[in-house]
Parts: sequence; structure tokens; C-alpha cells
Amino acid sequence: MTNINKAPRAQGQAERIYHQLKQDIFDFRLLPGDRFSESEIAARMGASRTPVRQALYALEQEGYVAVQPRSGWQVKHIDFDYLESLYDLRVVLELEAVKRLCALPPGSQPDILLALKTFWTDSPPLPDGQEVARYDEQFHMDLVLAAGNPEMARVHRDVTEKIRIVRRMDFTKTPRVEATYAEHGAILQAIMARETEEAQNRLQQHIAQSQKEVRTITLHTLHQARQQKL
Repeated sequence: MTNINKAPRAQGQAERIYHQLKQDIFDFRLLPGDRFSESEIAARMGASRTPVRQALYALEQEGYVAVQPRSGWQVKHIDFDYLESLYDLRVVLELEAVKRLCALPPGSQPDILLALKTFWTDSPPLPDGQEVARYDEQFHMDLVLAAGNPEMARVHRDVTEKIRIVRRMDFTKTPRVEATYAEHGAILQAIMARETEEAQNRLQQHIAQSQKEVRTITLHTLHQARQQKL
């Protein structure tokens, strides 16, 4: 009976540790290039090394960490070429979503568009850049989800998670936080007016600006984040 109970408990711990370590990466507590051992993680998480190892193997499969022979584990460095390809895929998915939303007949646009408009154009801006980053992610996921293709939304959600760390670095700059509100508002206005070309152009410019900011700030921000542990 003891052995039967141990497996689910270890699996539950592994899942908890997996989510916590992934969040540590997204929140800059673990930065690209950081090294650590299974024992260090086990001590911090209050767990044995078995669930820690299971969590790390899962993160390794997803490309977040890599095992280093005789020196433990390391958070993988950012692959900018891979990120470029993910941004390209993101653009394709979101442009198609906007096209579908604009093509909906009058009176049939999803209620989520009104909720997004209320948040991004009618409510006061949030002061915390990282909180805005989370809402920014949700804005883009909601647009794709509202287009009505669950598989397209699933792929977009996976892409969103993979580019999360660099997008959150983007929101360490106050001007980008302010610009995001204005750009989201303009995108929504064009969608609700069913102006497909205008909505797609504004969306593409918005993503391109974010992508440009990421290219210019990522290495510098990594250096700062490593010192400050944001």
C-alpha cells in the first residue's frame, strides 16, 4: 500500500516543481545561463530529488533547461533565430483570427471584444508593467480564441508560452506599456468596425514593434535582470 501511494505523491510533487521552475524562468528568478543542481532545487522546494529530476526532464523536453555533464543543470540561452520563427507563426495566426472576426455579420461578434475594449480603452491603465504583460498575452490569446478555431487557439497558446520571457522583458520599458494600450485600442476599433485591412495592418505593426523592442533590449535586459533578479 505504501508503494502504491508514493507514485501519485511523487507525480504531484513533480508537477508542482515543474510549474514553479517554469514560472521562475518567466519571472526572471532563473535566467538564461544560470546553473543549478538537483540538490539545490530539492532543498528549495522541500522535496526529494526524484520529483525534481522528473520536473527537470519535462522542462528539458520543452527546451527550457539542459543537463550539463558533471555540472548539474542550466537554463538554456535564448535562441533568437527560433524566436523569430515563433513570431512569424504568431503573426500568421493572429492575422487570420482578425480576418475571421472582421468577417462576422453585424451583431454576431463575440462578447469578449466588448470586454477587451472596456479594459484597454475605457479603464485606467495598470501601473505594473509585468501585470500589463500578462494582460497583453491574454488580449492576443482572446483574439485568436474568439475566431472560433480551437486548434488554432491551441497552437497560438503554445507559441505564446514559448515567447513569454522575451515579451515580459519588453514590458520593463514604460513607453511600451503606454503604447500597448493605444495600439490594442486601435486594433479593437478596427475589428469592431469590420475594417479588415486596417485591423490587420495595425496588428502587424503592433507585433513588429514589440519584436523590434525585444531585439534591442533582450541582451541588455538579461544583464540587468541577472544583477537585480527582477
